[in-house]
Amino acid sequence: MSDLFWLTDEQIAKLTPFFPKSHGKPRVDDKRVLSGIIFINRNGLRWRDAPATYGPYKTLYSRWKRWSEKGIFARMMVGLAAECGEEKTVMIDATYLKAHRTATSMAAKKGGRGRLIGRTKGGMNTKLHAICDSLGRPLNLFVTAGQVSDYVGARALLSSLPNVDWLLGDRGYDADWFREALQDKGIRACIPGRKQRKIPVKYDKRRYKRRSRIEIMFGRLKDWRRVATRYDRCPKVFLSAIALAATVIYWL
Repeated sequence: MSDLFWLTDEQIAKLTPFFPKSHGKPRVDDKRVLSGIIFINRNGLRWRDAPATYGPYKTLYSRWKRWSEKGIFARMMVGLAAECGEEKTVMIDATYLKAHRTATSMAAKKGGRGRLIGRTKGGMNTKLHAICDSLGRPLNLFVTAGQVSDYVGARALLSSLPNVDWLLGDRGYDADWFREALQDKGIRACIPGRKQRKIPVKYDKRRYKRRSRIEIMFGRLKDWRRVATRYDRCPKVFLSAIALAATVIYWL
């Protein structure tokens, strides 16, 4: 089929350093299996609907599940993103991702953080928080329940910020503690002040317009059906789907 997705040898070479070591019996062809995993995630298919060209669907699902739980796909994205060496500007923002009914079981595993799905005005959602570089390429991702404040995502992503000059964000990130934390890291904040502030906050309006690039990034990630709609109950597996999409779109 001409519309199937296949990784190139060059792309596989970039990903190979992040693969876990094979113990015992050698793994099935990485190029074929990973291409099948990407095809399923991009099109939002059930695993049993995978084209026979990619091999048994159980092999695809087993590899996907095992590597997701180990955080392999997330490490791929973060590792490749770290090589870009952004030195000037990063952006922060968050977006809602609709949770399908198959993912909305609110039961939590013992000792776990739950499903990270919350009820908002738009229904059951998961919120994706992201940091991207000056070109709108994702550097780090974090997921929370849909009703969680943007401040939670900002606090979680703060330590992973690269050594840059500027951070762009919308009014949702206008907090004194966040501005002070950025100042301590030597980063200047380009964030509009909330309307409730008695003293208006000055910011570079021309520079702020570049923040549209992170909105475009979210839109491109949502072109992948398994990202736009959350089918996976496990938040770690869902984050892997987002990281895999970001890796293929921006870093391969």
